[in-house]
Amino acid sequence: MSDPIVEAKLEVKQASKEVKESENVAEKYSAMTVSKNSEMNMGDLSPVVSAVPTHKPVKKQIQFVDDKQEFSRFPTKAGRRSLSRSISQSSTDSYSSAASYTDSSDDETSPRDKTQVNSKGSSDFCVKNIKQAEFGRREIEIAEQDMSALISLRKRAQSEKPLAGAKIVGCTHITAQTAVLIETLVALGAQCRWTACNIYSTQNEVAAALSETGVAVFAWKGESEDDFWWCIDRCVNTEGWQPNMILDDGGDLTHWMYKKYPNVFKKIRGIVEESVTGVHRLYQLSKAGKLCVPAMNVNDSVTKQKFDNLYCCRESILDGLKRTTDVMFGGKQVVVCGYGEVGKGCCAALKALGAIVYVTEIDPICALQACMDGFRVVKLNEVIRQVDVIITCTGNKNVVTRDQLDRMKNGSIVCNMGHSNTEIDVASLRTPELTWERVRSQVDHVIWPDGKRVILLAEGRLLNLSCSTVPTFVLSITATTQALALIELYNAPEGRYKQDVYLLPKKMDEYVASLHLATFDAHLTELSDEQAKYLGLNKNGPFKPNYYRY
Repeated sequence: MSDPIVEAKLEVKQASKEVKESENVAEKYSAMTVSKNSEMNMGDLSPVVSAVPTHKPVKKQIQFVDDKQEFSRFPTKAGRRSLSRSISQSSTDSYSSAASYTDSSDDETSPRDKTQVNSKGSSDFCVKNIKQAEFGRREIEIAEQDMSALISLRKRAQSEKPLAGAKIVGCTHITAQTAVLIETLVALGAQCRWTACNIYSTQNEVAAALSETGVAVFAWKGESEDDFWWCIDRCVNTEGWQPNMILDDGGDLTHWMYKKYPNVFKKIRGIVEESVTGVHRLYQLSKAGKLCVPAMNVNDSVTKQKFDNLYCCRESILDGLKRTTDVMFGGKQVVVCGYGEVGKGCCAALKALGAIVYVTEIDPICALQACMDGFRVVKLNEVIRQVDVIITCTGNKNVVTRDQLDRMKNGSIVCNMGHSNTEIDVASLRTPELTWERVRSQVDHVIWPDGKRVILLAEGRLLNLSCSTVPTFVLSITATTQALALIELYNAPEGRYKQDVYLLPKKMDEYVASLHLATFDAHLTELSDEQAKYLGLNKNGPFKPNYYRY
């Protein structure tokens, strides 16, 4: 038999040896690190870091290529941003896949005050920095690789030029994915002028790349409210160019043209709108008898609702929250306001990470869906004091009020996944008793007199496109739908579409879906003649009636 005392001594001795070996490894690694650091050529790091402390801790500033902004301290009260819509330089940087490259100049001059010319000698654009065009072109080329269906449509229709003579004025998010759409429209024969539908979502380098090719782009990340409307006006009001088609996202462009340029608006041949907010405004015009052109409601198409709204938001909600707050969601209590397709996507993503998710709803059908999916449906006031995160995605206004914000606990996060910035009552937070601190790009701490902080993301604007990126593939589905809607409206014989709002033909929805199946090597089953006759269908579709709910 072995002696337990001897064994114990051996175990202690072995453990002591392991500790010493561990210490030796740590010392060795530390020595290697110091050695490597000492051998590094600090000149190679000078564009990024001005100094690295060695033996004595000397206080130095860390500087970045893009704006050389100091991050070593919070801004002083005098230096905090004003309560206007203007924002700090750090938030003008594009959240592309290499955002640090964006705007390598520390020039804070407004693009409106600059004179820029592209390589073709044109100055009919206004972007942050035309010199970023080459980098933006690489971003667009990367996006093209995951938008094969839209590229396929471009190749198929390019020789026919179905948009020849079309003069499209667009107001959408200006990202690499949107650029692929714009360049597809140009390849199909259209002339385009473009502006941004959101002051924070523009990728500056992409806007530069489009401007370099001759597309008149008026947009940059971090526009003020005045800049926003100025850019829209520059797109519409230009000498010798009369738009005849509108591609809108949110309805701001349509509203501006209708109010300020009614004669121009009457000559429009068709409007394509992709957001619930914009569609709502179109239906209001139609109901009032003031819509004098046909409009296509892309937002309620199956390919937009079931793919962009659901799957895109399911992935991008976490991306936006993680980049801005670094929050861990396991065990967090989250309220998602609205259980439409966007809300469903957000809830699914949050639930998968272990969050405790509540849902608020006005529609009993959506509320029942939420219950059946395992979420508790509540009124916001019932849980306002205990929740950690509130996400709005209703398309409504004042979904989260000042009274509710006052009752939220310290450190709570508030953000919006709807198109419009009306869902959170941000205006009520711009009062003298509350202090705003910009802690990082698109992240503000709103501080109450008692020291409580509420974290507001993107000033209540669309979180995913303001603070992160969105999946390219799913945007290909929406972009293809938009392109086909423009082709349909522009080429429709007179009388097919009256002055009203229309849904996409079911056949068009199915065609868009079929173009994207090849990516997954998916093979559709074909109906036999007997089966098609039994179901009363055409073998080539459409396969569902217009009233079918997918």
